[in-house]
Amino acid sequence: MESMVTELFGSMVFNESVMKARLPKETFKQLMKTIKGGEKLDPTVATVVANAMKDWAIEKGATHFTHWFQPLTGITAEKHDSFISPTKDGNVIMEFSGKELVQGEPDASSFPSGGLRATFEARGYTAWDPTSFAFIKDGTLCIPTAFCSYTGEALDKKTPLLRSMEAINRQALRVLKLFGNSDVSSVKTTVGPEQEYFLVDKSVYDKREDLIFTGRTLFGAKSPKGQELEDHYFGMIKPRVQAFMKDLNKELWKLGILAKTEHNEVAPAQH
Repeated sequence: MESMVTELFGSMVFNESVMKARLPKETFKQLMKTIKGGEKLDPTVATVVANAMKDWAIEKGATHFTHWFQPLTGITAEKHDSFISPTKDGNVIMEFSGKELVQGEPDASSFPSGGLRATFEARGYTAWDPTSFAFIKDGTLCIPTAFCSYTGEALDKKTPLLRSMEAINRQALRVLKLFGNSDVSSVKTTVGPEQEYFLVDKSVYDKREDLIFTGRTLFGAKSPKGQELEDHYFGMIKPRVQAFMKDLNKELWKLGILAKTEHNEVAPAQH
């Protein structure tokens, strides 16, 4: 079981170990300087990385790629493009350039901007964030990107996060140097999310128009006021719920997500 989990974990992620195995030594060194040291990315490095990433993705069954970003809509956004390019003889070849990896230009007019620009100023750019590993989901190579306007304003949730991390890094290095730790090159920020969810049987869900149309409970029994359901909290996980959690863990582990803890929450069907 242990070997299965370790083989499964990150199997759909173009992570550091995959890059080390698939990239030329010098290219890998240059990319690590960008990822860990914040150095500017050389376009020739991007071209080599794109080709290796494409070959790896195709081997994993991917046919398309997308610049995956988080606009101000509360959900993720993606536009899928296939790897195929036409040839003169009417066939196709599989291609993926460094330019396609590094930058995309989705139409920003239909995304919220927080009032930063008028609708006709529609141009927005997605820029590859090499500090987040690319991954494969549902046959598509997903490339994590930041989403900015033509003039550099953040149009997404990720750009402010990256800028905040850089500000923390800069100030933390100042403090460390004051204490004599001058050999530290960077300070990394990490965060551990917790996800609570409700599991509702499909046949029961189909009878609830409030759940179907709004995604939340609008009518029904009032929620408990105190600890009436203390037997549920941290109680034995039911077999069907455990089966769901097993499938969920498997998919999260493939994407290199450290899913670790599972338990019953307080409310009915909450986990």
